[in-house]
Amino acid sequence: MSEKVRFMGIAGMLLFVHIALGQTSAEQPNLNGVWQAFGTAHWDLEGHNASKTSATRTLGALGAIPAGMSVIEGDTIPYQDWAIEKRNENREDWQKHDVGVKCFIPGIPRSTYMPLPFQILQGENKIFIAYEWGSNSRVIHLDRPGTEAQLPSWMGYSLGHYEGNSLVVEVSAQMADAWFDSVGNFHSENLKVTERYTPMGPNHLQYEATIEDSEVYTRPWKIAMPLYRRMEENARILEFKCVEFAEDAMYGHLRKGEWIREAKLNE
Repeated sequence: MSEKVRFMGIAGMLLFVHIALGQTSAEQPNLNGVWQAFGTAHWDLEGHNASKTSATRTLGALGAIPAGMSVIEGDTIPYQDWAIEKRNENREDWQKHDVGVKCFIPGIPRSTYMPLPFQILQGENKIFIAYEWGSNSRVIHLDRPGTEAQLPSWMGYSLGHYEGNSLVVEVSAQMADAWFDSVGNFHSENLKVTERYTPMGPNHLQYEATIEDSEVYTRPWKIAMPLYRRMEENARILEFKCVEFAEDAMYGHLRKGEWIREAKLNE
């Protein structure tokens, strides 16, 4: 299938969803558009130095993690003592366990700041968000106050409402396997995320996410970052179905002779 045909399929799906959702009312902030976070939060929410990964063996500098500033209010995550130890264990072997490496769904809030854009399609009762990363998506329900999810899922269950000029979304019932970043910052199945999308001008939003999980942290904590509208002509999300790119990392060690190659690389 050609790239043109694939793109037309994606565009058609989004147009259908937009029509099905209906139009935004005049009282609601207009969040429709293609947005993207820029920075290194997907690598590490906390401030960090540049560092090597196993990919630098073949990609050189292109495989390194760039330095980044903290997006956390207060700069650090308030882990309980046992959870700090668990986070450190995750960090030691993150390339085997990070859901991003495996092309699993990153969850919320991480899907927002993965290094690819996403598109918001806004209606009066529903908001549909399509993410380029993994071709993932979710629906924010504006017409189901007080309801709960029957089962946990990778994207969780999103209930939204408006507070002034902000869209506020409460996300629950997420899978505990999804991390906040690639260095092992984690949560339990009791995670609750409260997102806030606030227009700060015609072409950028302020994104905030308050994290609550009494099993893992000593108190709630918050991240914040700007989201920028993609302004190039005909801006859109494209296709990035990453499963095929994850196969070597996940299953390559099972190939005949792979252990010999790894042993030589580690000499």
